[in-house]
Amino acid sequence: MRSRRTVLYNTEAKGKTLEFPNVVGLKEFHESLPNYGVTPLKPLPEVARELGVRGVYVKDESSRFGLPAFKVLGASWGCYRAVTKELGLSPEAGLEETRKAVGESQLPMKLIAATEGNHGRAVAFVGRLLGIETEIFVPGQMDAATREFISGEGAIVTVVDGNYDESVNAASIASNKSKGSILVQDTAFDGYEEIPSWIVEGYTTMMREIEDQLNDKCTVMVTPVGVGSLAHAVTRYCKSKDISVIAVEPDTAPCLYSSLRSQQLETVPTSATIMDGMNCGTVSSTAWPDLKTCVDGCVTVSDYEVHCSVEYLASHSIKAGPCGAAPLAALRALVGFGDGPLLDENSVVVLLSTEGPREYKVPFDVSTEDVVELTQTLTKIDSSNSSLSLTDGAGETEIVDYISAWFAHRDIEYHRVEQVSGRPSVVGIFRGLNSGQGASLMFNGHVDTVSLSSYEANPLSGEIDHKDGEPAVFGRGCLDMKGGLAAALAALAYAKGLGHPFDGDVIIAAVSDEEDTSQGTRDIIEAGWKADFAVVPEPTNGKLVTAHKGFIWIEVDILGIAAHGSDPSAGKDAILHAGWFLQAFEEYQKTLPVDDTLGPTTAHCGVIKGGEEPSSYPAKCTITLEFRTVPEQTEHSLLSDISNLLQQVASKKPNFQYSEPRVTIVRPPQKLPPDHPLVQKAVESASFIQGHPVEMGTAPFWCDAAFLTQSGTPSIVLGPKGEGLHAKEEWVSTKSLIQTTQIFSLFMDSFCKEAN
Repeated sequence: MRSRRTVLYNTEAKGKTLEFPNVVGLKEFHESLPNYGVTPLKPLPEVARELGVRGVYVKDESSRFGLPAFKVLGASWGCYRAVTKELGLSPEAGLEETRKAVGESQLPMKLIAATEGNHGRAVAFVGRLLGIETEIFVPGQMDAATREFISGEGAIVTVVDGNYDESVNAASIASNKSKGSILVQDTAFDGYEEIPSWIVEGYTTMMREIEDQLNDKCTVMVTPVGVGSLAHAVTRYCKSKDISVIAVEPDTAPCLYSSLRSQQLETVPTSATIMDGMNCGTVSSTAWPDLKTCVDGCVTVSDYEVHCSVEYLASHSIKAGPCGAAPLAALRALVGFGDGPLLDENSVVVLLSTEGPREYKVPFDVSTEDVVELTQTLTKIDSSNSSLSLTDGAGETEIVDYISAWFAHRDIEYHRVEQVSGRPSVVGIFRGLNSGQGASLMFNGHVDTVSLSSYEANPLSGEIDHKDGEPAVFGRGCLDMKGGLAAALAALAYAKGLGHPFDGDVIIAAVSDEEDTSQGTRDIIEAGWKADFAVVPEPTNGKLVTAHKGFIWIEVDILGIAAHGSDPSAGKDAILHAGWFLQAFEEYQKTLPVDDTLGPTTAHCGVIKGGEEPSSYPAKCTITLEFRTVPEQTEHSLLSDISNLLQQVASKKPNFQYSEPRVTIVRPPQKLPPDHPLVQKAVESASFIQGHPVEMGTAPFWCDAAFLTQSGTPSIVLGPKGEGLHAKEEWVSTKSLIQTTQIFSLFMDSFCKEAN
């Protein structure tokens, strides 16, 4: 059974009534705007039959006053009322009289708004009609095309480094600083309620139109939320007519849903969605009281569900963007939960399609819980490390957005961690009944991959083919380590779908940059994320790894004296003198310690750089040494060894000069004893699933398990079978993915202990 966020029902809303305002002058004002026309109400008989209801209709707002969204209904009335009040005019003055008064006024005047797209464009449209300057604040992630649409209406576009809520704050601050500026925002907050209330009034025109167009009695209306202004107008209309209200939000921006669940107004963090106009973290304060008591149901939907609804509507000649298609996705999700209290064979449903079509990147399906499908999806997302190689990498943003949406779809708490801009990680947490007290288990998997350029075929195919006679997923990162991460996600989804009431928490950390500097794991540790135990699902072919070496890089500068190649008496050859050190380093390697588990320490010269051109004596030669270390070796002990080695060379070679060696990177070794409780339980669980004693050993590579253990979260490494790490072809066994998921499911039961 697939898990997803449930529908919130408010059975007490059925008998609630609200007054629907008859706004004087509103109808006449809207009819006076250029290109006014009643937008169509279109039937969807196939959907009605599919869902077993009497009728389903779509209010198509793909073209309103020549703009591709409903927003202009509220924005125009809000701007008009604010400007007439500022000029001391009657609300019934009319468009022409107001425009004339603006031109004759000596008062400075400017309209300011924040937007995810359509509201700001609508405010700019009205500003142009009235001859008033407009400035629109937009979040940094807004695409260039949307900004151009806004500026095309004559507005100044100011980009804010933040999300929608932060853009609203920036717009509010700007309006307070500038004399004559009017903030026209569709979200209300303390001290700012009047203009948002006018915007809500503006949307009543749509409700009146539906009433005139529908030959049957509407019983259910489905509305997008966003900041809640439209939802407020819809709720006031519906509760004056005994119509049920269903509100829909993105999975990743459930501000109304969260507030309804807690019964208090909440601000929620949001993450990327194709439903830009609904990507809001806070419901308008003036809308909240009515929404709290009168919304009958609230449902959240994924980007993929909305995309499918966009395509369905397009196939029936209804042009809708993602926000416009969200109500259809919500209706289908509602029915997917079985018989609810709002729909029956006599139901007549109106869906508010609030925007016309626009370009967006086709999203991946977050509903999948099958480990093979999930591995395929993660492999198809380019997450090549952006700092690892000379080839530009895509970075981790898109894959972290996907995993965040995957968590959100299941109502699993998640936290984005992004200490370095553009290098995000995400931590999902499935809280137990005794959260913070019961034993907790973390799965830590990196989402970055090495460069795609070295891959021979399509690195992002995610296709299934056969290898060694068995099916396998192919593509860059499928083994290293998206398959292991997918196994952890699939195991968590299985547990949540069964309603497993663990005593402790299960945490999944999808981290950035392991292939380079482990920025992601270092970030989550710094942010305070830890657990009693951790599993790092790096590919181990089903072997249980309890130890691996660390590594330390040390740079040594051998110094010479620069001179022309024709003047040997003035020059000293740093490269030649570096040879003396290298000979001594070769002898030193023979003295390196041997660990009882990890074996001998190794060291080599990884990089050597020196000289400027052949015709000159080199003034410096820099050698980078790499040590693969065991627990007894430290940064300080190795620095001391190399310093002593340099001194020994200098004592024998009077012309030998050097700078003190320096450490450039340190990664600790990983080592858990066989009798550690984590190791013992892991052996028991893995052996049970595999049907034979699990193989134990060490790993030749370094991974983030060492950082976790060092920070107080003892860790093991266990992951699926495959081949091709960093190679021209990479694959992971589907059979091994399924087995790894089963092992992780048993880990959750074993470590987190199922509560009684």
